[in-house]
Amino acid sequence: MAVVIAIDAGTTGVRAFAVDEEGRPAGWSYREFPQYFPTPGWVEHDPGEIWDATRTVLAELVGTLTQPVAAVGITNQRETVVAWSRRTGEPLARAIVWQDRRTAARCEALAAAGHLDLVRQRTGLVLDPYFSGTKMAWLLDEGGVRADADLALGTVDSWILWNLTGGTASAGAVFATEASNASRTMLYDLGARRWSDELAELVGVPLTALAELRPSSGEFGRCAPGASALAAGTPVAGIAGDQQAALFGQACFEPGMTKNTYGTGSFVLMNVGATCPPPAPGLLSTVGWELADGSVSYALEGSIFVTGAAIQWLRDGLAIIDEAADVGPLAASVPDTGDVYVVPAFTGLGSPHWDPYARGTIVGITRGTTGAHLARAVVESLAYQTRDVLDAMTAAAGSGLAELRVDGGASAMDLLLQIQADQLGVVVTRPTLTETTAAGAAYLAGLGAGVWADTAELAGRWRAERRFQPAPDRRSADARHRRWTAAVERSRGWAER
Repeated sequence: MAVVIAIDAGTTGVRAFAVDEEGRPAGWSYREFPQYFPTPGWVEHDPGEIWDATRTVLAELVGTLTQPVAAVGITNQRETVVAWSRRTGEPLARAIVWQDRRTAARCEALAAAGHLDLVRQRTGLVLDPYFSGTKMAWLLDEGGVRADADLALGTVDSWILWNLTGGTASAGAVFATEASNASRTMLYDLGARRWSDELAELVGVPLTALAELRPSSGEFGRCAPGASALAAGTPVAGIAGDQQAALFGQACFEPGMTKNTYGTGSFVLMNVGATCPPPAPGLLSTVGWELADGSVSYALEGSIFVTGAAIQWLRDGLAIIDEAADVGPLAASVPDTGDVYVVPAFTGLGSPHWDPYARGTIVGITRGTTGAHLARAVVESLAYQTRDVLDAMTAAAGSGLAELRVDGGASAMDLLLQIQADQLGVVVTRPTLTETTAAGAAYLAGLGAGVWADTAELAGRWRAERRFQPAPDRRSADARHRRWTAAVERSRGWAER
């Protein structure tokens, strides 16, 4: 029996995760890498450190496997931008991370010039520094990166694929991406499913520096000798951005199926089928995946910038907890927040507000407020932000939500999922395999390499571990959400323009 390996290159670390042909976990390894904050609102990574972490986790995982590796998939933090030399393979600057807000003024200028409607209609996105296009333009205009034939501008999936397949142009390295990542750049025509000359010119990014577009499932290239612990010739056969990979890993293959991933941020995606959806207020339209036969699934998305990162802040910034896993027990040690609300808008607000000038806010503190109250307020903020997105999503879809499938690190917290069910008034379901982002990348790669026949086979492997039932009386949940909404309003527009 063979295994398929997924490389999950997230915001704070890289995981290598193996599944067998039955879809069962077969091993994993994880490494964090450093975060850099050179000035308020800026977030950077060292691309070399991302690749070093990738090599390390692959070596650790492969060293434990007894089965052959049939294929490799890649999933990644999406809008983060890497610039490198095709000739040397060396990074030309630090990566600008999706959380980074340095291009807010550029986005405002584009909106003021009347380009918002064009961006919304062509890309399904909003004019926000979250997306890759203005980050790429900043590297060219202010970051010292030169636009020439040697330049590669890509997202993290392309950077890892490049290194797996040789690392330099002379070694035959592959520079490619696929629609789920491309649709987050602000340079991709969502309906035509191609790079847009018009948008590239508008934003100021040369199309020659962008990756080749391929289906999300199918062979991208083969691992080069000595590039990593993977055997030379192992096919890289699936790529998807992390949230679309999680939607695939949650077996949300039918229109209307919805998932939320509680990661560094939280991302709610609803499969809306094969027709490109029109722009919806407060939400993004995106490609879920494109299979080798050319079929495509689109999704509506709500992007919440800070959820798990708020738990890290409790650990690293306030030292209220020693480990992230401590937050659940601490939050559960008090029956409520004492009317304290934490709005973790550390890098602005995403869906459905889209305010890059919002900042983190704590309201309702009294002399009786303790670390436990703050911890519970942070946990509740994850559920409130998800409700805000799903309220907008169901309004846009014109139908109610039947179930929410959840994954990501914080989904292990029963308290959070019960609060979430109470806030939404629907069942919240946690699967037996919660590493759904990595699983989705593995499934795409396995489909591309012929390990699995189709999505129906994969759907049969999905299993629920626990279902959280909402409280029958919603009055208390609704009252708390109204107080949350008031706290959000106090966070908005705080940073100076």
